[in-house]
Amino acid sequence: MKSWGAFIFMAMSVVEMWAAGRTFATRSEVIAPSGMAATSQPLATQAAVAVLQAGGSAVDAAIAANAVLGLVEPTGCGMGGDLFAIVWDAKTQKLHGLNASGRSPRSLKLEWFKENGHAHIPALGPISVSVPGCVDGWFALHGRFGRLPMKRLLQPAIDYATKGFPLSPVIAGEMGGSVATYRSFAGFAETYMPGGHMPRAGERFQNPRLARSYQQIAEGGRDAFYKGAIAQVIAKHMAAHGGFITAEDLAQHHSEWVEPVSATYRGYTVWELPPNGQGIAALQMLNILEGYDVGKMGFGSAAYLHALVEAKKLAFEDRAKHYADPAFAKLPVQRLISKPYAEERRRLIKPDAAAAQFPAGDFSGHDTIYLTTADADGNMVSLIQSNFRGFGSGVVPGDLGFVLQSRGELFALQPGHANVYAPGKRPFHTIIPAFVTRDGKPWLSFGVMGGDMQPQGHVQVLVNLIDFGMSLQAAGDAPRVRHSGSSAPTGERMINGGTVWLEPGFSATTIAALEKLGHRVQVQAGGYGGYQAIRHDAKEKVYHGASESRKDGHAAGY
Repeated sequence: MKSWGAFIFMAMSVVEMWAAGRTFATRSEVIAPSGMAATSQPLATQAAVAVLQAGGSAVDAAIAANAVLGLVEPTGCGMGGDLFAIVWDAKTQKLHGLNASGRSPRSLKLEWFKENGHAHIPALGPISVSVPGCVDGWFALHGRFGRLPMKRLLQPAIDYATKGFPLSPVIAGEMGGSVATYRSFAGFAETYMPGGHMPRAGERFQNPRLARSYQQIAEGGRDAFYKGAIAQVIAKHMAAHGGFITAEDLAQHHSEWVEPVSATYRGYTVWELPPNGQGIAALQMLNILEGYDVGKMGFGSAAYLHALVEAKKLAFEDRAKHYADPAFAKLPVQRLISKPYAEERRRLIKPDAAAAQFPAGDFSGHDTIYLTTADADGNMVSLIQSNFRGFGSGVVPGDLGFVLQSRGELFALQPGHANVYAPGKRPFHTIIPAFVTRDGKPWLSFGVMGGDMQPQGHVQVLVNLIDFGMSLQAAGDAPRVRHSGSSAPTGERMINGGTVWLEPGFSATTIAALEKLGHRVQVQAGGYGGYQAIRHDAKEKVYHGASESRKDGHAAGY
């Protein structure tokens, strides 16, 4: 199979060479002494930095950036979606986790799906909608760690929505590719297709409907969304179009502060949030990989990629069986992320053959935005927010200017499954923020977007940093691998070992070696997520920021 990496790199002006013989394009990190923000869109990054310079906290900056992203990157996030965050509080020297994911409608019962002929929850339309948790997440974060008024934090988004902004290239392409899927939904074209077409790159786009919604929240607080006029519009729209979310569902919503969980990897402590998200899959994979001399294997080697893919398969079998809303099922989290369990699972990996299927452990007896911010006092935020599947359910309630998420699609419908649908339950979630400490001090706030790619991306970034010694920027720019086809929390099982997708840049020798091991390999340019990161250098008292080239964004500091 032909490797196209060399042809791509010949056109690049900045090339980083590694001892293992790999080459890939990268650029310098951003380094600043007082504050840093890294997002997937420049206007959002600049809004965050402006808030930091005005005396805002890292949380303030994260909220401002997220609000702008809800406007400028509606294919990734918005007020109709959910939010998760990890916050390093410099004052208490402690990490805090926030689960701001919403619950299923209380009036919708499991039996309804069978009675109406659904083997799976539909990906699009009102049936897949769960309560949006984003706005309550903003106010929960702000109530504990905010400094500036919420009105100040939302003002950049309000201004851009009112006056317009030029659409950036990657996002414009994603929006253009969504037209056929979503344009038939009521309110979608009126909100996102002014003049009858989706805006193109560089074209000024306005969303006055979203500006009005942001203004209501700026003036009326979180209750404007969950108990006021916005809640009434959502409930009325859902009732009129066959949905089940009610005003009562919105009024009863609340976020939860949770304790992050961790595993060590070669002296670094990696933190994720516990389920209903998939963060612990990254911890399980790292625990398994710690038993290999990954650094000696070398970046891009078949030996490393084989170990990585097999570790992923093992973790995702557990993900399919055991990850769910802990309020509805007893989950063996500590056992799953333990070193002894990783050793048991590692024994199942054959060094000379890819597995067609693994069993889950038995304990009986793609689209998203990620952002990170840091302030002059040492506070850091790792935040991820999403609609799911780009524009989510496609449901645009009334004239509110945003779509509602489709996270309900990720429930299983098999009775007895940990993630089986139930009223008032949080679905399995793919979006996961991450954080790394070293000797009890903050070292790295980072995330990788993209559905099932997220834990795989977390692991690859950390291995690039820790085992292969890459810079923060290069760790994200390096070619990635994505394995698809593992068993899913919705009930599907892995078939014939799945598929290993390689980003251009891996050698033909590596590809041939993986195929000889029994992996089904495909080379594909897209589908590897997006990455932002901030690293704290305690010795020099500066921040390093990175934002990869697969997205429109950048890192900036002051």
